[in-house]
Amino acid sequence: MQRKSWADANCPMARSVDLIGEWGSLLILREAFGGIRRFDDFQKRIGISRNLLTTRLKKLVDGGVLERRPVHSDAKRHEYVLTEKGEDLFATIIALRQWGDRWLFPKGNYPANMLDGRDQSPVARIEVRSERGRKLTLANLTLKARQAKKSPTRPISRSKKV
Repeated sequence: MQRKSWADANCPMARSVDLIGEWGSLLILREAFGGIRRFDDFQKRIGISRNLLTTRLKKLVDGGVLERRPVHSDAKRHEYVLTEKGEDLFATIIALRQWGDRWLFPKGNYPANMLDGRDQSPVARIEVRSERGRKLTLANLTLKARQAKKSPTRPISRSKKV
């Protein structure tokens, strides 16, 4: 059964889910953030079928999240590297990990601690803040629709047929 595409939905959440929300895609991104680049390494680490991995990688490449590059200039093998767009998912991946640590494991019994690579201090819980630094919660968040940008209009010439 083919699922509905939300790629053109007028909702950033729907478009995001369309691109990165398919089964296995977030695990591919987890591995890419961990330095995995090669197809066989993704397949071994995640344990999904080669066909499904191929499909997910293609979608992430087509969506600009990953870039497919030859391993060497004359190589037939390729690697998958996060693009700027992909790297911008860093906070999303960390937030999802923190949520899983908190809610999907017995208290304090999650698999690994996330630490600052420089000083080994724990990673602080991600919070949503306004541009002025105020901590936001669901209770004080407001969505305000933006006015659609008007496309330039051209005068319509009308000629009468006699």
